[in-house]
Amino acid sequence: MKYLVVGLGNIGSEYEYTRHNIGFEIVDYVAIRLKGNFESSKLGDVSLVKNKGRSIYLLKPNTYMNLSGKAVRYWLQELKIKPENLLIVTDDLALPLGKTRMRKKGSAGGHNGLRNIEELIQTNVYPRLRVGVGDEFSKGKQVDFVLGRFDSNEEELVQEVCIKCVDAVLSFCSIGIDRTMNQFN
Repeated sequence: MKYLVVGLGNIGSEYEYTRHNIGFEIVDYVAIRLKGNFESSKLGDVSLVKNKGRSIYLLKPNTYMNLSGKAVRYWLQELKIKPENLLIVTDDLALPLGKTRMRKKGSAGGHNGLRNIEELIQTNVYPRLRVGVGDEFSKGKQVDFVLGRFDSNEEELVQEVCIKCVDAVLSFCSIGIDRTMNQFN
């Protein structure tokens, strides 16, 4: 059984550890837990890890957040993985910092990365793990907020959430979306 787990984010050191890059951070945590290494490949950095007899391909697209669909579509086709075995890990402004929500399908909810994925794979029926990054920004400052780094008061909570998300990702790849949603939502 094969899975594709995609962390959304932006490439470049100026975006490292920003709220918008929490997806990258979580797939990094998965790779560390399963002793995987990322290698640059077509449209992103990829790591193949194994867990409980499953092959899990971790992907950090190098297409920037708003064009992530190109990398997702390519790797789904290249690896011959169905959308139900795809998991997108992304930030969510609508959830408080520290909260997560896994769903089988859904709308992009204003998230341009998800919107692009839906356009290019031509469905919104794919699992996604949304990770709350909070919404503590003033009117017109959303971009600055999501491209900003977590402050020192938030770092411990962010680390706890990343560890919880690794458990949710591995659960999804071993017991499926329904049981994982029951356990982690």
